[in-house]
Amino acid sequence: MGIEFGLDTFGDITRGADGELLSGAQTIRNIVAQAELADRVGVDFFGVGEHHRPEFAVSAPEMVLAAIATRTENIRLGTAVTVLSSDDPVRVFERFSTLDAVSNGRAEVVLGRGSFIESFPLFGYDLRDYEALFEQKLELFVELLKEQPVTWSGTMRAPLENADVFPKTEKGLRTWVGVGGSPESVVRVARHGLGLMLAIIGGPAIRFKPFVDLYHRSVASFGTTAHPVSVHSPGHIAATDAEAWDAAYSGFEAMNNTIGRERGWPAYSRARFQNDVGPEGALYVGSPDRVAAKIADTVTALGLGRFDMKYATGTMAHEDMMKSIELYGTEVIPRVRRLLDARG
Repeated sequence: MGIEFGLDTFGDITRGADGELLSGAQTIRNIVAQAELADRVGVDFFGVGEHHRPEFAVSAPEMVLAAIATRTENIRLGTAVTVLSSDDPVRVFERFSTLDAVSNGRAEVVLGRGSFIESFPLFGYDLRDYEALFEQKLELFVELLKEQPVTWSGTMRAPLENADVFPKTEKGLRTWVGVGGSPESVVRVARHGLGLMLAIIGGPAIRFKPFVDLYHRSVASFGTTAHPVSVHSPGHIAATDAEAWDAAYSGFEAMNNTIGRERGWPAYSRARFQNDVGPEGALYVGSPDRVAAKIADTVTALGLGRFDMKYATGTMAHEDMMKSIELYGTEVIPRVRRLLDARG
Protein backbone atom coordinates (compact mmCIF):
# COMPACT_ATOMS: atom_id res chain seq x y z
CA MET A 1 0.00 0.00 0.00
CA GLY A 2 1.33 3.45 -0.92
CA ILE A 3 1.78 6.37 1.44
CA GLU A 4 -1.45 7.65 3.01
CA PHE A 5 -2.17 11.18 4.20
CA GLY A 6 -4.49 12.02 7.06
CA LEU A 7 -5.80 14.92 9.09
CA ASP A 8 -6.41 14.95 12.85
CA THR A 9 -8.30 17.26 15.16
CA PHE A 10 -8.86 17.32 18.92
CA GLY A 11 -11.92 19.51 18.43
CA ASP A 12 -10.27 22.63 19.85
CA ILE A 13 -12.77 25.32 20.83
CA THR A 14 -12.16 28.12 18.32
CA ARG A 15 -13.05 31.79 17.99
CA GLY A 16 -15.65 33.22 15.66
CA ALA A 17 -15.46 36.33 13.49
CA ASP A 18 -16.33 38.48 16.53
CA GLY A 19 -13.37 37.12 18.47
CA GLU A 20 -15.53 35.28 20.97
CA LEU A 21 -15.13 31.58 21.68
CA LEU A 22 -17.59 29.37 19.83
CA SER A 23 -19.81 26.92 21.65
CA GLY A 24 -18.81 23.28 21.81
CA ALA A 25 -21.85 22.47 19.70
CA GLN A 26 -20.81 24.83 16.90
CA THR A 27 -17.25 23.55 17.05
CA ILE A 28 -18.53 20.00 16.52
CA ARG A 29 -20.66 21.08 13.58
CA ASN A 30 -17.58 22.77 12.13
CA ILE A 31 -15.60 19.54 12.49
CA VAL A 32 -18.20 17.72 10.39
CA ALA A 33 -17.85 20.39 7.69
CA GLN A 34 -14.06 20.12 7.86
CA ALA A 35 -14.25 16.37 7.37
CA GLU A 36 -16.60 16.79 4.40
CA LEU A 37 -14.05 19.08 2.76
CA ALA A 38 -11.21 16.67 3.52
CA ASP A 39 -13.15 13.91 1.77
CA ARG A 40 -13.80 16.09 -1.29
CA VAL A 41 -10.13 17.04 -1.72
CA GLY A 42 -8.89 13.46 -1.49
CA VAL A 43 -7.47 13.14 2.02
CA ASP A 44 -7.17 9.46 3.02
CA PHE A 45 -7.99 9.61 6.74
CA PHE A 46 -9.76 11.87 9.24
CA GLY A 47 -9.09 11.42 12.96
CA VAL A 48 -10.99 12.95 15.89
CA GLY A 49 -9.49 12.98 19.37
CA GLU A 50 -11.14 12.27 22.72
CA HIS A 51 -10.83 14.75 25.58
CA HIS A 52 -12.77 15.67 28.69
CA ARG A 53 -11.74 19.26 29.38
CA PRO A 54 -13.03 22.73 28.42
CA GLU A 55 -10.56 23.51 25.63
CA PHE A 56 -11.87 20.64 23.48
CA ALA A 57 -15.41 19.98 22.24
CA VAL A 58 -15.23 16.26 21.53
CA SER A 59 -15.68 13.76 24.36
CA ALA A 60 -17.44 11.11 22.23
CA PRO A 61 -15.52 10.97 18.94
CA GLU A 62 -17.43 7.96 17.59
CA MET A 63 -20.62 10.05 17.57
CA VAL A 64 -18.93 12.78 15.54
CA LEU A 65 -17.40 10.19 13.21
CA ALA A 66 -20.79 8.55 12.66
CA ALA A 67 -22.21 11.92 11.60
CA ILE A 68 -19.24 12.40 9.27
CA ALA A 69 -19.72 8.90 7.83
CA THR A 70 -23.20 9.79 6.56
CA ARG A 71 -21.85 12.85 4.73
CA THR A 72 -18.66 11.45 3.19
CA GLU A 73 -17.87 8.72 0.69
CA ASN A 74 -14.21 7.68 0.65
CA ILE A 75 -12.25 9.03 3.59
CA ARG A 76 -11.34 6.59 6.36
CA LEU A 77 -12.55 7.59 9.82
CA GLY A 78 -10.93 7.04 13.20
CA THR A 79 -9.72 8.53 16.43
CA ALA A 80 -6.70 10.48 17.58
CA VAL A 81 -6.78 8.79 20.12
CA THR A 82 -9.35 6.66 21.98
CA VAL A 83 -8.32 6.62 25.64
CA LEU A 84 -8.58 2.88 26.16
CA SER A 85 -7.30 2.95 29.75
CA SER A 86 -10.44 4.70 31.02
CA ASP A 87 -12.88 2.94 28.70
CA ASP A 88 -14.10 -0.61 28.35
CA PRO A 89 -12.55 -2.62 25.50
CA VAL A 90 -15.81 -4.40 24.72
CA ARG A 91 -17.72 -1.14 24.35
CA VAL A 92 -14.89 0.40 22.31
CA PHE A 93 -14.98 -2.52 19.90
CA GLU A 94 -18.78 -2.41 19.67
CA ARG A 95 -18.80 1.30 18.93
CA PHE A 96 -16.16 1.00 16.22
CA SER A 97 -17.65 -2.10 14.61
CA THR A 98 -20.92 -0.12 14.46
CA LEU A 99 -19.09 2.85 12.93
CA ASP A 100 -17.53 0.44 10.44
CA ALA A 101 -21.00 -0.69 9.38
CA VAL A 102 -22.34 2.87 9.10
CA SER A 103 -19.32 3.97 7.04
CA ASN A 104 -19.28 0.92 4.79
CA GLY A 105 -15.97 -0.39 6.09
CA ARG A 106 -14.11 2.90 6.58
CA ALA A 107 -13.59 2.79 10.37
CA GLU A 108 -10.31 2.38 12.18
CA VAL A 109 -9.27 3.02 15.76
CA VAL A 110 -6.16 4.57 17.27
CA LEU A 111 -5.81 3.43 20.87
CA GLY A 112 -3.75 5.18 23.50
CA ARG A 113 -3.39 6.28 27.08
CA GLY A 114 -3.84 9.91 26.14
CA SER A 115 -1.72 12.87 27.16
CA PHE A 116 -4.34 14.15 29.62
CA ILE A 117 -5.64 12.43 32.75
CA GLU A 118 -9.13 13.95 33.20
CA SER A 119 -10.89 10.79 32.03
CA PHE A 120 -9.44 8.69 34.87
CA PRO A 121 -11.22 10.33 37.84
CA LEU A 122 -14.24 11.10 35.64
CA PHE A 123 -14.85 7.40 35.02
CA GLY A 124 -13.67 6.15 38.40
CA TYR A 125 -10.16 4.90 37.63
CA ASP A 126 -7.11 5.20 39.88
CA LEU A 127 -4.07 6.80 38.27
CA ARG A 128 -1.90 4.43 40.28
CA ASP A 129 -3.18 1.75 37.90
CA TYR A 130 -2.11 3.75 34.84
CA GLU A 131 0.21 1.10 33.36
CA ALA A 132 -1.85 -1.98 34.28
CA LEU A 133 -5.07 -0.47 32.94
CA PHE A 134 -3.65 0.07 29.48
CA GLU A 135 -1.73 -3.18 29.29
CA GLN A 136 -4.66 -5.36 30.31
CA LYS A 137 -7.27 -3.52 28.28
CA LEU A 138 -5.10 -3.57 25.19
CA GLU A 139 -4.56 -7.29 25.67
CA LEU A 140 -8.34 -7.83 25.78
CA PHE A 141 -8.96 -5.56 22.79
CA VAL A 142 -6.51 -7.60 20.70
CA GLU A 143 -8.53 -10.71 21.54
CA LEU A 144 -11.75 -8.95 20.53
CA LEU A 145 -10.22 -8.05 17.16
CA LYS A 146 -10.28 -11.76 16.28
CA GLU A 147 -14.11 -11.50 16.34
CA GLN A 148 -14.47 -14.90 17.98
CA PRO A 149 -15.82 -15.80 21.45
CA VAL A 150 -13.36 -14.54 24.08
CA THR A 151 -12.28 -16.03 27.39
CA TRP A 152 -10.14 -13.58 29.32
CA SER A 153 -9.33 -12.56 32.88
CA GLY A 154 -7.36 -9.77 34.50
CA THR A 155 -7.38 -7.49 37.52
CA MET A 156 -8.72 -4.30 35.90
CA ARG A 157 -12.20 -5.48 34.82
CA ALA A 158 -14.53 -8.45 35.18
CA PRO A 159 -13.46 -11.65 33.38
CA LEU A 160 -15.10 -12.94 30.21
CA GLU A 161 -16.05 -16.56 29.61
CA ASN A 162 -16.69 -17.52 25.98
CA ALA A 163 -18.18 -14.05 25.40
CA ASP A 164 -19.11 -12.96 21.90
CA VAL A 165 -19.34 -9.32 20.83
CA PHE A 166 -21.56 -7.76 18.16
CA PRO A 167 -21.83 -6.44 15.52
CA LYS A 168 -19.10 -8.18 13.59
CA THR A 169 -17.17 -6.21 10.99
CA GLU A 170 -17.15 -7.29 7.36
CA LYS A 171 -13.38 -7.03 6.80
CA GLY A 172 -11.86 -6.50 10.24
CA LEU A 173 -11.03 -3.32 12.16
CA ARG A 174 -7.74 -1.59 11.38
CA THR A 175 -6.10 -0.75 14.71
CA TRP A 176 -3.17 1.47 15.66
CA VAL A 177 -1.63 2.42 18.99
CA GLY A 178 -0.56 6.00 19.57
CA VAL A 179 2.88 6.25 21.19
CA GLY A 180 4.77 9.26 22.50
CA GLY A 181 8.17 7.64 22.11
CA SER A 182 9.05 5.24 24.93
CA PRO A 183 10.81 2.01 23.90
CA GLU A 184 8.52 -0.07 26.12
CA SER A 185 5.44 1.28 24.36
CA VAL A 186 6.90 0.55 20.93
CA VAL A 187 7.71 -3.03 21.88
CA ARG A 188 4.18 -3.48 23.27
CA VAL A 189 2.66 -2.40 19.95
CA ALA A 190 4.86 -4.86 18.06
CA ARG A 191 4.11 -7.70 20.48
CA HIS A 192 0.38 -7.28 19.85
CA GLY A 193 0.83 -7.04 16.07
CA LEU A 194 -0.77 -3.61 15.77
CA GLY A 195 0.11 -0.47 13.80
CA LEU A 196 2.48 2.08 15.36
CA MET A 197 1.47 5.75 15.33
CA LEU A 198 4.17 8.07 16.63
CA ALA A 199 3.04 11.41 18.05
CA ILE A 200 5.86 13.81 17.16
CA ILE A 201 5.09 17.18 18.72
CA GLY A 202 8.60 18.41 19.46
CA GLY A 203 12.06 18.26 17.91
CA PRO A 204 13.21 16.83 14.58
CA ALA A 205 11.45 13.77 13.23
CA ILE A 206 14.72 11.93 12.64
CA ARG A 207 15.21 11.43 16.39
CA PHE A 208 12.31 8.95 16.24
CA LYS A 209 14.11 6.71 13.76
CA PRO A 210 15.40 4.40 16.54
CA PHE A 211 11.77 3.77 17.58
CA VAL A 212 10.78 2.87 14.03
CA ASP A 213 13.75 0.49 13.81
CA LEU A 214 12.84 -0.98 17.22
CA TYR A 215 9.29 -1.59 16.04
CA HIS A 216 10.44 -3.52 12.97
CA ARG A 217 13.02 -5.53 14.94
CA SER A 218 10.42 -6.35 17.57
CA VAL A 219 7.83 -7.44 15.01
CA ALA A 220 10.41 -9.79 13.50
CA SER A 221 11.35 -11.11 16.93
CA PHE A 222 7.76 -11.75 18.02
CA GLY A 223 6.69 -13.08 14.62
CA THR A 224 3.70 -10.75 14.60
CA THR A 225 2.20 -8.85 11.68
CA ALA A 226 4.14 -5.82 10.42
CA HIS A 227 2.10 -2.70 9.64
CA PRO A 228 3.02 0.66 8.13
CA VAL A 229 4.29 3.21 10.65
CA SER A 230 2.40 6.48 10.94
CA VAL A 231 3.31 9.90 12.32
CA HIS A 232 0.97 12.49 13.82
CA SER A 233 2.30 16.07 13.97
CA PRO A 234 0.77 19.58 14.13
CA GLY A 235 0.62 21.84 11.09
CA HIS A 236 -1.14 24.58 9.17
CA ILE A 237 -1.01 25.65 5.53
CA ALA A 238 -1.68 28.97 3.83
CA ALA A 239 -0.72 30.57 0.53
CA THR A 240 2.60 31.89 1.88
CA ASP A 241 4.86 31.08 4.81
CA ALA A 242 4.20 34.45 6.44
CA GLU A 243 0.43 34.07 6.11
CA ALA A 244 0.51 30.57 7.59
CA TRP A 245 2.76 31.61 10.49
CA ASP A 246 0.62 34.64 11.34
CA ALA A 247 -2.61 32.63 11.22
CA ALA A 248 -1.26 29.75 13.28
CA TYR A 249 0.80 31.45 15.96
CA SER A 250 -1.96 32.70 18.26
CA GLY A 251 -3.56 29.26 18.35
CA PHE A 252 -0.30 27.51 19.20
CA GLU A 253 0.47 30.17 21.80
CA ALA A 254 -2.95 29.83 23.44
CA MET A 255 -2.83 26.04 23.64
CA ASN A 256 0.80 25.84 24.80
CA ASN A 257 0.26 28.44 27.51
CA THR A 258 -2.98 26.84 28.73
CA ILE A 259 -1.40 23.42 29.09
CA GLY A 260 1.91 24.91 30.17
CA ARG A 261 0.36 26.55 33.22
CA GLU A 262 -0.69 23.10 34.40
CA ARG A 263 2.61 21.38 33.60
CA GLY A 264 5.14 24.05 34.49
CA TRP A 265 6.22 24.95 30.96
CA PRO A 266 7.73 28.37 30.15
CA ALA A 267 5.55 30.84 28.28
CA TYR A 268 5.39 30.20 24.54
CA SER A 269 7.10 32.76 22.31
CA ARG A 270 7.29 33.71 18.66
CA ALA A 271 10.99 32.79 18.67
CA ARG A 272 10.19 29.27 19.83
CA PHE A 273 7.41 29.02 17.26
CA GLN A 274 9.76 30.02 14.43
CA ASN A 275 12.22 27.37 15.58
CA ASP A 276 9.41 24.78 15.67
CA VAL A 277 8.38 25.50 12.08
CA GLY A 278 11.98 25.22 10.90
CA PRO A 279 13.84 22.08 9.75
CA GLU A 280 14.59 20.99 13.34
CA GLY A 281 11.06 21.50 14.65
CA ALA A 282 7.92 19.37 14.69
CA LEU A 283 5.46 21.92 13.25
CA TYR A 284 4.48 21.61 9.58
CA VAL A 285 3.41 25.22 9.14
CA GLY A 286 3.92 27.27 6.01
CA SER A 287 3.23 27.44 2.28
CA PRO A 288 2.35 24.29 0.32
CA ASP A 289 5.94 24.04 -0.94
CA ARG A 290 7.47 24.31 2.53
CA VAL A 291 5.05 21.88 4.16
CA ALA A 292 5.26 19.35 1.31
CA ALA A 293 9.06 19.34 1.43
CA LYS A 294 9.09 18.85 5.19
CA ILE A 295 6.54 16.02 5.06
CA ALA A 296 8.47 14.31 2.26
CA ASP A 297 11.67 14.52 4.32
CA THR A 298 9.91 12.99 7.33
CA VAL A 299 8.34 10.18 5.28
CA THR A 300 11.72 9.39 3.73
CA ALA A 301 13.69 9.56 6.98
CA LEU A 302 11.32 7.30 8.91
CA GLY A 303 10.03 5.05 6.13
CA LEU A 304 6.42 5.95 6.88
CA GLY A 305 3.23 4.44 5.53
CA ARG A 306 1.10 7.37 6.67
CA PHE A 307 1.47 10.98 7.73
CA ASP A 308 -1.32 12.65 9.72
CA MET A 309 -1.29 16.42 10.14
CA LYS A 310 -3.07 17.75 13.23
CA TYR A 311 -4.61 20.71 11.46
CA ALA A 312 -6.44 22.26 14.44
CA THR A 313 -4.52 23.81 17.33
CA GLY A 314 -5.92 26.22 19.87
CA THR A 315 -8.28 29.00 18.85
CA MET A 316 -7.47 29.11 15.13
CA ALA A 317 -10.49 30.21 13.07
CA HIS A 318 -12.65 27.66 11.27
CA GLU A 319 -12.19 29.52 7.99
CA ASP A 320 -8.41 29.32 8.27
CA MET A 321 -8.62 25.59 8.97
CA MET A 322 -10.87 25.05 5.97
CA LYS A 323 -8.36 26.79 3.71
CA SER A 324 -5.56 24.71 5.22
CA ILE A 325 -7.49 21.49 4.57
CA GLU A 326 -8.14 22.51 0.97
CA LEU A 327 -4.46 23.27 0.36
CA TYR A 328 -3.39 20.05 2.06
CA GLY A 329 -5.55 17.96 -0.26
CA THR A 330 -5.16 19.87 -3.52
CA GLU A 331 -1.54 21.05 -3.32
CA VAL A 332 0.49 19.52 -0.49
CA ILE A 333 -0.39 15.85 -0.96
CA PRO A 334 0.26 15.89 -4.74
CA ARG A 335 3.57 17.70 -4.15
CA VAL A 336 4.66 15.15 -1.54
CA ARG A 337 3.83 12.27 -3.86
CA ARG A 338 5.88 13.84 -6.67
CA LEU A 339 8.83 14.43 -4.34
CA LEU A 340 8.71 10.84 -3.11
CA ASP A 341 8.41 9.48 -6.64
CA ALA A 342 11.44 11.52 -7.71
CA ARG A 343 13.46 10.03 -4.83
CA GLY A 344 12.54 6.53 -5.91
